[in-house]
Amino acid sequence: MFGIKRYEIHSYEMGLFFKNGEFQGLLKAGTHWFFNPFDEVQVDIVSLRTPLLTHEKLDLIFKSKALQEHALVLDLQDHERGLVWIDNRFNHILSPGQYVFWTELKEVRVEIVDARKVRFEHIDLKVIARSVAAQRLLDVCTVERDHVGVLFIDGRYMDTLEPGLYAFWLGQSPALIAEYDLRETMVDISGQDIMTADKVTLRINAVVTYKVVDARKAASQTDDVRQALYRETQLVLRAVLGARELDVFLTEKDALAQDIEENLRRRAAELGLEIASVGIRDVILPGEMKDLMNKVTEAKKAAEANLIARREETAAIRSQVNTAKLLQDNPVLMRLRELEVLEKVAAENKLNIILGEKGLTDRVVNLL
Repeated sequence: MFGIKRYEIHSYEMGLFFKNGEFQGLLKAGTHWFFNPFDEVQVDIVSLRTPLLTHEKLDLIFKSKALQEHALVLDLQDHERGLVWIDNRFNHILSPGQYVFWTELKEVRVEIVDARKVRFEHIDLKVIARSVAAQRLLDVCTVERDHVGVLFIDGRYMDTLEPGLYAFWLGQSPALIAEYDLRETMVDISGQDIMTADKVTLRINAVVTYKVVDARKAASQTDDVRQALYRETQLVLRAVLGARELDVFLTEKDALAQDIEENLRRRAAELGLEIASVGIRDVILPGEMKDLMNKVTEAKKAAEANLIARREETAAIRSQVNTAKLLQDNPVLMRLRELEVLEKVAAENKLNIILGEKGLTDRVVNLL
């Protein structure tokens, strides 16, 4: 019939009734007839299976009291965010604005949180952080195992964070986490050209082992704690080695390393660090100095060998003198010594005795 319009609304649908552009109310499931010769009536049919209502005239619909029995109506302010749960499963996060959720077919629950508290904490944070909306509204970060995070909000220290997942609302006060490894870490101090007190230039390779014990200090005292430790070690090496001569350095390297460690430990404590050890790994001499040191070492070793030989000769001569004196003062001992010598001679297979003095034969025979 002319001017009559029919609308069929199913059980899982709802009709939005407009007349002359103004929202009039809701149309429930069933058949609805309207006399509409001048096209004044408009009915938009929406599905209740999709809880969130999206419509170009949502602001007009939002003001209607007809929604209260069939929908959840929200008006989020600038500082508010909404966590939407549908059928007890997390769905998404709402930014500020007006929202309508149908509650006829699905259970809808919205948690309203205050984003002025920049850090977002929730028992289901891991689930929420995986959502697409979280990537737009939340700054999600993770403090790794054996690490610690220093939290600054608006440039002010707020907290020291243990390993775990953390989230912060975007668009509020800026949040920054400075993360530090709590395990022992080594810094190589390589290729340091240092002049000793006796004007010898050495190239030193050292290694420093440290760990972070006060993360707040490490974050507040310098922008790069590792680089700061590197620079401090360079200065300490130059101060300690520059006050010693080459020979002292080469003979007392362990004591020198301990001295370097003590000087460095005081400065490291100001940076929130603890020095575990400092070691001098390599000492590289200039080519001409290396040759000179080799010559000195060679001469020293030769002198030591010559001295040892002279000592042995002196000891042997002294022993012979003592033996001769002992034999001279003891004729019987001299006689026994002569017999030992003849016994050794007689022990050979063949004994030839050539005598050149008359009467010596008798004396030898008598001796035997």
